[in-house]
Amino acid sequence: MKQQDQPLRAIALHYDGDNAPTVTASGEGDIAAEIIRIAKQHNIPLREDAALADMLKDMQLGEAIPEALYRVIAEVIAYAYIVSGKFPKEKS
Repeated sequence: MKQQDQPLRAIALHYDGDNAPTVTASGEGDIAAEIIRIAKQHNIPLREDAALADMLKDMQLGEAIPEALYRVIAEVIAYAYIVSGKFPKEKS
C-alpha cells in the first residue's frame, strides 16, 4: 500500500529574545504556501522539519511553545540567526 504524501504544512514562530517563542501563523495546503510566500518575501529564514511541524500543528496562535521543545526550537532560532547573519542581543 502506497503511503499518501502529507500536505504542505507551515508554522511561523516569533521570538523576542526574552520570552518563550510563540506561534504566529500555522496552516496546511494553500495557507501553508501563503505563509511560506510571505516569509520569503520578507527574507525570513525557512527551515524544513516535518516532525517539528507535526508537533506544533495543534498549537493556538499566540501560544508559547511547550518547555519540552525549548532545545529544538533554540536550534531553529540559532539556524535563523546564522543564515540571516544576525546575532542575538547580549544580556547584561
